[in-house]
Amino acid sequence: MKVLCSIYRSPRKPGMYLYVPREKGVSEVPEALLKLFGKPEHAMDMVLTEQRKLAREDILQVLDNLKSQGYHLQMPPQAEDWIVHLPDELLTRNDPV
Repeated sequence: MKVLCSIYRSPRKPGMYLYVPREKGVSEVPEALLKLFGKPEHAMDMVLTEQRKLAREDILQVLDNLKSQGYHLQMPPQAEDWIVHLPDELLTRNDPV
């Protein structure tokens, strides 16, 4: 399977991206999702195949979602729990800084 894909970034949530077949654009993306996503900002176009590697997504899942629902939503990465709590831990330590 080969898909010419357009990828859009969300202006509301850093790290959130929307993959859609280029020829259809965002026409098959549910209106409710577009409201949460914000006005899509075109990031790039690329050819997706089963052999292609993506940095943060499983290519087979992306291709399946494009085929079955007409889009794929890439969510932002979760903050690591230890990073979120690091400042609190530093404040409670008795070691000199």
